[in-house]
Amino acid sequence: MLSAYPAPKASGTVVKPVWIDLLQPTAEERDRIARDYGLQVPAREALEEIESSSRLRAEGQVLTLSMPLAVRVDQTEPLPAPVGFILSPSLLVSVRFTGVHGFDEVLARFDRSDAPGDSTAVFAALIERMVDYRADLLESISAQVGAVSRRAFTEHIPRTRRAVVDGALREMLASVGAAGERLSEIRESLLGLQRLVGFSCEMAKDWMRPEIRARLVTARGDLASLSDYESHLWGKIQFLLDAILGFINTDQNDIFKVLTIVSVVGIPPTLIASMYGMNFHNMPELSWHYGYQFGLGLILASTIVPILWFKWRGWW
Repeated sequence: MLSAYPAPKASGTVVKPVWIDLLQPTAEERDRIARDYGLQVPAREALEEIESSSRLRAEGQVLTLSMPLAVRVDQTEPLPAPVGFILSPSLLVSVRFTGVHGFDEVLARFDRSDAPGDSTAVFAALIERMVDYRADLLESISAQVGAVSRRAFTEHIPRTRRAVVDGALREMLASVGAAGERLSEIRESLLGLQRLVGFSCEMAKDWMRPEIRARLVTARGDLASLSDYESHLWGKIQFLLDAILGFINTDQNDIFKVLTIVSVVGIPPTLIASMYGMNFHNMPELSWHYGYQFGLGLILASTIVPILWFKWRGWW
């Protein structure tokens, strides 16, 4: 779908667009842009290339830029979904294949009096909205990770309810894993934005207005701080993963400890009961009047003594 902004007037007056937005562009729409404006719109396969030379190109005063996109949570578009820009002094062409947060806000400005005046102003506005959205995503992940951290280290789950403990640990592990996966997607977008903004500031410094370049420099500084914050979150997620796995290992060790104690405690009574179950005629205890009570007492004593020993050692 091809949309041009500002849109043509109802009176039929020709308005030269400063921004053309291509959503799921067809080959015919790409050919139309090449024919009418002399700009080559890359296909999706070209935008998905990972090497910097394919994502960032300059041909005279025309910049071809692309980056991976972390889509919204409610989007079904598989990752990575690329977004591309073709920036020239007179026209900006954006190429996207899914909804991108921030585009709608800039589109709405063309219906008001604060519409961007040229292609570079539109580009700067889009970059600022995309940076703001990724900052919001990082804040959301930080809140999610913080909630899991408080739950893991401050909540006291009843130890007697083993199913509750196991279910809570699995839930926390899944939550932290999902946050880590989401953070890796955001990291890829942040790196792409950093390269894109830095390349634009350098290659367009001769024809980009100073105030627009200043906005992009500010956005580049924001991206640097977001990258540092993302690294902090990544370290916290790794710490939580290790901590939760440590809790799981501790619980498993507790289970094996209980099984070991029960096994050790059960061996002496079993041995005594086995000896007195052989029924040999020359067994001196066989004719005792209180032999049965003696055997039960011996079994009981052989059970209590290991328990007391484990208790004294602090294993129980």
